[in-house]
Amino acid sequence: MLDGLDGTPGTRGTGSAPTYVTAEAATSELPRVTLDDPPKPPVSPPRSPVKKSRIGDLPMRVIYRILAVVTAVVVAAVAAVAGFVYSGSSDQPGGEASGPIAAPSAATPSPGVSSPPAPSPLSSASSSLSASPSASAPSPTASAARAQGRSAAVVAALADPRVPGLPRDKRLGRLPGKEYKTKRRLQDARSGVSLARLGKPWKTHGAAPFSTKQVLPKVKGVPTRAMFVSCPVPIKVQESPKDTALLAARWTLNHHPEDARIRWTASQPVKDGWVLAYQVKYKVKGKPRFSMAAVAVREVPGAKPAMVFVTIPDAQRKRWRDINTAISSIRLK
Repeated sequence: MLDGLDGTPGTRGTGSAPTYVTAEAATSELPRVTLDDPPKPPVSPPRSPVKKSRIGDLPMRVIYRILAVVTAVVVAAVAAVAGFVYSGSSDQPGGEASGPIAAPSAATPSPGVSSPPAPSPLSSASSSLSASPSASAPSPTASAARAQGRSAAVVAALADPRVPGLPRDKRLGRLPGKEYKTKRRLQDARSGVSLARLGKPWKTHGAAPFSTKQVLPKVKGVPTRAMFVSCPVPIKVQESPKDTALLAARWTLNHHPEDARIRWTASQPVKDGWVLAYQVKYKVKGKPRFSMAAVAVREVPGAKPAMVFVTIPDAQRKRWRDINTAISSIRLK
């Protein structure tokens, strides 16, 4: 069988490759293997990037911790403010008073009066006493007085650490010293009473701011002076003459050293009035001293009650009996 174009015998039967295949295989180049690119390692799955905050490069877990701390601080602050507001509720209406009780002014203008009268020297002195420091908390006596419906002025007086609670009724006994009798009288037209004019060494003196005034000679080194005075009561009149006498006794501390304190010795009713007797304790150059004193209030028809006040220091204790004479001599004009 002829396989070539030119009649060349074929080789199918013999199993040998044609000559053109052999020649082509001899002239073909083998594929070249190049080592220019090194083998690539296996690709691992990508890791999720760490979350970063927008505040610099801080990780979010740090931001979360900071936010937790800030939240705790804010909650604590809110709790503290709430506690402060709750503790301050006593200052609201209906709460219990936490501060000192301030004494009221000496007088309240009457309704219908267009302008209040000019204050007298006695009223000014009373106002200055009202501004004096009082107790940091109401005393049991002051609380009892408030419960009894007594006036704010009485409650304030009983809250004053210089003034103890009123004693039970007790008559004024005879004080030490010699009794000096006198028949002369001194008229107090302004107060509507008359009283004894004590003998020497007592003498009348410039009365202001009182209506009448008698004094003993001054004692060297003693800051207080013995005096026997009268005037209309310089404080607000109370329903009870005993309460009026209490406020008058507190007012008389204006005429003693600043650290003076009262200790009651007598409390007794008199005709149309009340008498309180007391020691006034204080210090002079660091040493304890005291005066004996008494105050009496007496009702006067159509006018304010009259006040009679007498005080004698311990340096002149021989004249203490004059207190009995002064108080027992009060008469209506």
